[in-house]
Amino acid sequence: MTPLYRLTRLDRRLWALAWPLMLTNLTVPMLGLVDTAVLGHLPDPQYLGAVAVGANLFSILYWTFGFMRMGTTGLAAQAWGKRDEHGQVALLVRSLLLAVTIGLVLITFQQPLIHTGLALMNPSAGVLELASEYAAIRIWSAPAVLCQYTLVGWLIGTQYSRGPMIMLVVANGVNLVLDVLFVTGFGWNSRGVAMATVIAEYGAALIGLAIVLRRMPEGQRMTRALIGTLADYRRILQVNRFIMVRTIALLLAFAFFTAQGARQGDAILAANAVLFTFLLVISNALDGFANAAEALIGEAVGRGNRRQFKRVFDTALRWSIWGALLLTALFVLGGQALIGLLTNIEAVQINAWQYLPWVWLLPFTAVWGFLFDGVFIGATQTRAMQNTMLFAALGVYLPVWWLTTGWGNHGLWFAMISLMLARALSMGLVYLHFNRQGRWFRSNEGP
Repeated sequence: MTPLYRLTRLDRRLWALAWPLMLTNLTVPMLGLVDTAVLGHLPDPQYLGAVAVGANLFSILYWTFGFMRMGTTGLAAQAWGKRDEHGQVALLVRSLLLAVTIGLVLITFQQPLIHTGLALMNPSAGVLELASEYAAIRIWSAPAVLCQYTLVGWLIGTQYSRGPMIMLVVANGVNLVLDVLFVTGFGWNSRGVAMATVIAEYGAALIGLAIVLRRMPEGQRMTRALIGTLADYRRILQVNRFIMVRTIALLLAFAFFTAQGARQGDAILAANAVLFTFLLVISNALDGFANAAEALIGEAVGRGNRRQFKRVFDTALRWSIWGALLLTALFVLGGQALIGLLTNIEAVQINAWQYLPWVWLLPFTAVWGFLFDGVFIGATQTRAMQNTMLFAALGVYLPVWWLTTGWGNHGLWFAMISLMLARALSMGLVYLHFNRQGRWFRSNEGP
């Protein structure tokens, strides 16, 4: 294992891709921190609970189509490895058309989607009313969000990680300012958080489109061949359908977590929302290495370079472990102080402090799943991603929760830790099996 103080050329390549993505990713939970901090200092915890429930609904709704980001990254990275410029541009055009179409469909069917989603989470009457208002505003960002996924995925796959950084940091900065203005200045509470997010989402999509247009090959024009045929879209959806099922399973597990917290009262719901923000910090920080691995693994698969594949994995693994160590230390030493910054509601603080030790376990239980996601996405081995997630959610998470219902919220957090461990172990076993069978290169699921 290469010492930390001696960086190889691959270390430098990984970091050149990872650090802009880490900064980009960290702006996402930073917005969650701002939302939580702004609403957590209002006198009624229902506002915080409403945004927790509403945001969770849109995490499920939008990340159901997260394949627009993940699938685009893997396919674009492999086209990049093959030096196929036409394939890269055609993938982008077709993916953007899919994103806009799906976004418009979500807006059209917003009422049953929102009503059903919130009903399944079963919040209190006060939280339900506020969450419904929040959701009715957030749904209008659907086309912009899905276009963002496509643009970010394509930029990562073509190894221009500064693009997503510019795109999302600027847009999230706007969101942050509008958050404070609408909630603190105008007194719009959870409604203001939703309006700020919608404006920022369209801003991010426009910035991303401008960046992508500057990276088009010289003399590139829009042609009928770039739009493609129905068969071209079926091939894109073929690899992405497994990511879609995997993502739905993961997000339903998170939604189930929120719903079970809501059944224990508004104070527990709000405390879990505060602590879940820590999980967002973990996932978005460590995903920087996983996202970089997606691009470099995809490049290796596109070139058929087995040696590069192994070296990328080893390098990304080493840095992911260091990242998990750093985050563990941060939450152990500063967890209570962070909770105090996020909310001054005494009941929420007390509950959050009680369950904080579970957060200490999250970095090292979750890091493996994040890294393997990067490997499987880059290699477009998406069926294995789906199957391991279904095993972790249905075979481990739900049974563990059921067996520990007597533990209350501790049982809920134990089930979440178990989910992360099950993902890590199952994906690790599949990784070893694919290595032995040579599956990464022999059986590529991409179109």
